[in-house]
Amino acid sequence: MIDFISNYGLFLLKAVTVVVAVGAVIVTAAAAGRKAAHEGLEITDLNKKYQELASGLKHAILGKDELKADAKAEKAKAKADAKNKVKKLRAFVIDFHGDLKATAVQSLREEVTAILAVANKDDTVVVRLDNHGGVVHEHGLAASQLARIRDREIPLIVAVDKVAASGGYLMACVANKVVAAPFAILGSIGVIAQLPNFNRMLDSHGVDFEQVTAGEYKRNVTMFGKNTDADRAKLKEELEDVHTLFKAAVTQYRPALDVSRVATGEHWYGTRALELGLADEIQTSDELLGNMAEDYDLFGIQYKIRQPLQKRLLAGVDSTLEKVDAAGWRRRFDSSLPR
Repeated sequence: MIDFISNYGLFLLKAVTVVVAVGAVIVTAAAAGRKAAHEGLEITDLNKKYQELASGLKHAILGKDELKADAKAEKAKAKADAKNKVKKLRAFVIDFHGDLKATAVQSLREEVTAILAVANKDDTVVVRLDNHGGVVHEHGLAASQLARIRDREIPLIVAVDKVAASGGYLMACVANKVVAAPFAILGSIGVIAQLPNFNRMLDSHGVDFEQVTAGEYKRNVTMFGKNTDADRAKLKEELEDVHTLFKAAVTQYRPALDVSRVATGEHWYGTRALELGLADEIQTSDELLGNMAEDYDLFGIQYKIRQPLQKRLLAGVDSTLEKVDAAGWRRRFDSSLPR
């Protein structure tokens, strides 16, 4: 009888585990479906958003007479602006949250295209950037999207609240103005490549690794073959070449910066980055947009891309791994372009 109860308990536990796992998958799928319910451009009136926030707080703390006086003052100001034909400038706000593969570039290219279709030299583009770097060509493409704005002579501001390092700084340096929070991380102008090598383990188990190439340098350092000093030297040469391109890009957009001083792979916090010339001003993106709201009509621009369910589910797993990697980077501060 005891064995029966024990076995039944184990069976029940397994059944509950399966049900919970299936439920978790269903919930994740449903959340992913809601998150990407449609594809296309979304525009948010940020001035209205700020006004609604202020209005909600005012209604909570002001008395009836104070609210009436405030509404009267707002109405008088709007009337005066209309009479004087005060026309606000326009600013388009983009959010870019980077990962190793800069996957947000898919949305960024559409957002930039939409903005360039209507913007002129009197407008401004603000990019709130959070990016700790990753793959070279992906982040190079992201930086090129921002360069499209700069090439049209439309003022571009990049605001960094947390991180713009390595490939992230490759994007940030394109801006006419880089604004950073006091403890934001900037820099890491360097290149790194790292991979494990399993050759000795395979050899100890009697496993041969065969690799056939055409072209002397089709492959150098490998995970499974035996690496030579010549292989390592070639990889080092390639990394140095990428580093040279990285420094050239930074110099192009920030010619006053002492690149030899900052292109060491080091990172700096906001206030120190300002002293070195990596940033132009210390303030958060909230302060920046709050101040701009007085003179600008602010429009949040976001292009949502609908992904197949399978890809969205895999993206969830990938996102978790990215966060783990990012956490490790914050401990080590050694993230760089190639991964």
